[in-house]
Amino acid sequence: FSAFPAGVEGIVQAYSACLPHIRFYGPTNFSPIVNHVARFAAQATQQQTASQYFILLIITDGVISDMDETRHAVVQASKLPMSIIIVGVGNADF
Repeated sequence: FSAFPAGVEGIVQAYSACLPHIRFYGPTNFSPIVNHVARFAAQATQQQTASQYFILLIITDGVISDMDETRHAVVQASKLPMSIIIVGVGNADF
């Protein structure tokens, strides 16, 4: 990742570089990754100083398959030092 510049431009470049090498498939379950990142954020709150903030960017081509579980995971994560950004690409009904 050091080959990419920082910021949004770096994210776009990294996404463009990875896209030809990935295969999209379903189901589209978001709760496992939300819970995974939330665990890191929860650990960060145990430190003496608030020195870490987490941003989870999910780029998806499908509708969320585990909506109830994802909704619960997002609500639980809402008190943690993290943001969740979900971007839908393609023709799915987002």
